[in-house]
Amino acid sequence: MTLTSTETRPAYAPARPSDDPDTGLAARRRAAVALGLLVSAQFLVMLDTSIVNVALPSIQADLGLGPAGVAWIINAYVLAFGGLLVLAGRVADLFGRRRVFVLGSLLFTAGTLLAAAASSPWLLVAGRIVQGAGAAALSPAAMSLLLLTFPGPGRARAMSLWGAASAVGGASGVFAGGLLTGAVGWQAVFLVTVPVSAAAAVLAPRVLQESPRGSSHRFDTLGAVTITGAVLALVHAVLGIAGGGWTASSVAGLAVAALLAGAFVVVERRSAEPLVPLALFGSRIVSTGVGLAVLGGAARASTFVLVALFLQQALRMDPQHAGLAMVPTSMTGFVVSLALLPRVLRRLGPRRTLVAGLVVLAAGHLWLAHAPAGAGYALAVLPGLLLAATGVALSFTPTTMVVASAVPETHAGLASGLAGSATQVGSALGTSVFTAVGLAVGGTAAGALDASGFTAAFTAAAVVSLVTAALGCTIVRAE
Repeated sequence: MTLTSTETRPAYAPARPSDDPDTGLAARRRAAVALGLLVSAQFLVMLDTSIVNVALPSIQADLGLGPAGVAWIINAYVLAFGGLLVLAGRVADLFGRRRVFVLGSLLFTAGTLLAAAASSPWLLVAGRIVQGAGAAALSPAAMSLLLLTFPGPGRARAMSLWGAASAVGGASGVFAGGLLTGAVGWQAVFLVTVPVSAAAAVLAPRVLQESPRGSSHRFDTLGAVTITGAVLALVHAVLGIAGGGWTASSVAGLAVAALLAGAFVVVERRSAEPLVPLALFGSRIVSTGVGLAVLGGAARASTFVLVALFLQQALRMDPQHAGLAMVPTSMTGFVVSLALLPRVLRRLGPRRTLVAGLVVLAAGHLWLAHAPAGAGYALAVLPGLLLAATGVALSFTPTTMVVASAVPETHAGLASGLAGSATQVGSALGTSVFTAVGLAVGGTAAGALDASGFTAAFTAAAVVSLVTAALGCTIVRAE
């Protein structure tokens, strides 16, 4: 496959000093609109990860789904999203990030409409796959455009807004999903995202300038097939482990992932124009950053799953009150991302900020693990939630910044895809491993966790957070 001629314009050049105040004001407005558009993409991706969960019981009843069918509504999206992030990020580098951003918006819109109109389980799953593919194109393209559009001091502010959009998107999904399902029907949880994704596709060509594209003249098809297959098999295996333990299917998925990963390395070493230059992983920062994304993703994502279980199984809250009890988490994440993170990034830099966030996250885990029995929500849960939310906000966004800082600008999309894919894998692994630890120590006959089980699970999460922080310290010293 041949590529068109490369473009040399930046994704968006920040305004230069000008004697004309009107020109400077127009440039700032354009930058603000560009920032809003890129951040809205992350909001959309995070919204969709949570808004469907609330509607699952209604979807199950309407379409007559069994447990496996319900699981596939979630897993189809996660598989497509996590499996295609690396490929989509690199394609954005090669073909143009704005172009992939628009394509992702269109795919997401098409998948959403298909899911909303689904009259059978398979149509709904197909829509979720297309949605996941669109999200996989949107997220790394938007992140790489953000990194290139806002260099220097403005990057900390832009990245903090990115983190705030993640927090708001996840929180909004829970509330919007419940309200829309109850008032209109489950189809509405899909349709509500259409105006945002459609507007992104329309506005992007008007607001965003195309980024420089790679200089390759051939597309590494074999490399694309092997790396995508390896990540898909790995994500499938991890989801299987999280849902049903070490089954034959999960073990086979890990084996296929290992074989395809080995084949990918051989292909890339022999390719004159590799899809993913392996020399990038010779950088200690890149390789360590990917490890930080996996381990950090495990520690962060598992926190809120365990808390949701703790509220319902240990404190005996109903789902509605448990959802309300999680509201301070989202509000704290939003405030910390918007108000505190930019200052910390400017003062400490991404690497030290990442380490500090992981230590705070571990403190939240330990509070939740060892709070006095019978203390109730205000003492046993809320302080731990606030610490955990602060730690997540301080460590999530800097992880991508660490990986991106060690690669050339021509590989910004690949860096975003690598960090995102590693985080997805880590999230599923952490949830399954920590839940398994809790069940082994204090599981009930019904498959729930007792007090000792939750203590063990949260303590294990704290250990992983501190190990990840220690790993981060190795690149802080190298800074």
